Amino acid sequence: MPRHHSRAVDWLLEEDQPAIRYLALTELLGRPEKDSEVKSTRENITKTGWARDILNEQTPSESWINKARVFQPKYASPFWRLLILSDLGLTKAEPRIDKACQVLMKHYGTRDGGFSAFSRNEGHLCITGNMARALVKFGYANHPRVRRAFQWFVKNQSNRGGWSCWNFGDRPRGRDLDGWEPLSAFAVYPHQKWNRSMKLAVEKGVEFYLERELHRQGERYEPWYRFHYPTHYYYDLLVGLDFITALGYSNDKRLGYALSLLKKEQRHDGRWNLDSINPDPESPQGKWDKSHPKRASIPLALERPGEPSRMITLNALKVLSRLGEAG
Repeated sequence: MPRHHSRAVDWLLEEDQPAIRYLALTELLGRPEKDSEVKSTRENITKTGWARDILNEQTPSESWINKARVFQPKYASPFWRLLILSDLGLTKAEPRIDKACQVLMKHYGTRDGGFSAFSRNEGHLCITGNMARALVKFGYANHPRVRRAFQWFVKNQSNRGGWSCWNFGDRPRGRDLDGWEPLSAFAVYPHQKWNRSMKLAVEKGVEFYLERELHRQGERYEPWYRFHYPTHYYYDLLVGLDFITALGYSNDKRLGYALSLLKKEQRHDGRWNLDSINPDPESPQGKWDKSHPKRASIPLALERPGEPSRMITLNALKVLSRLGEAG
């Protein structure tokens, strides 16, 4: 392992954030779940650090079980917090996670197989993709609602290979690279559960991103070139690199630009900074929030922009490890 990468991993292994330590042990160092250090670290995730803080901010009598307050206010409500908790290694074995997920699946599943906060009939891409990914990571891969969501991705894929947030089929609207959530969900969905139509959808979706080198679509959109966490439903080049390499496409030459940017942004100590939190100030939501302060979204941040970030460093090293460059 290169020395600067090794120094960054040592930082991730520090004990003050057991969730990051657990993910570094398992996803970077390849330690098995039965490893005693992995087991003890995992047991501490809800006892100290970010996961504990998020869980403790909302009591069972509040919005963890209040179906009317799952998505709002943006981004302080349970849905957005659950996305983070799924990234931090928690599962449905934690009762508060299971209770919240049962509410989501019961009240926000749509008749067409997706998930939505806006309709009981038609799924919404960003919500379906984020929810499917989180539910799989929480341990619900075999739940009927989750299986239907992956079929929903197949049915609602554009003929061009991408997805769009509101309009589907042959009439997508907006920046299609922003419709990344289905591929991120497939990246964590066990491959043995994929049917032929899912496999073809992933191949077509990945090609859609690779054709555009993860960033070439329309005018240059600056937020895509900054690294953010939490991601919520926002895209950037690290988001793209993460799901593309997790799906097994690490050696494609069309990743060259994105990888060069990733490596350029690495600090001399092996870490990466958090560039911005979402919504990025230059995004449409960020600009709207600035001009409507009384109705603005509520930022949800684990770390400070402009400073070294454990989450960004972890995700960046995972990408490089899939290329054989971080281990």
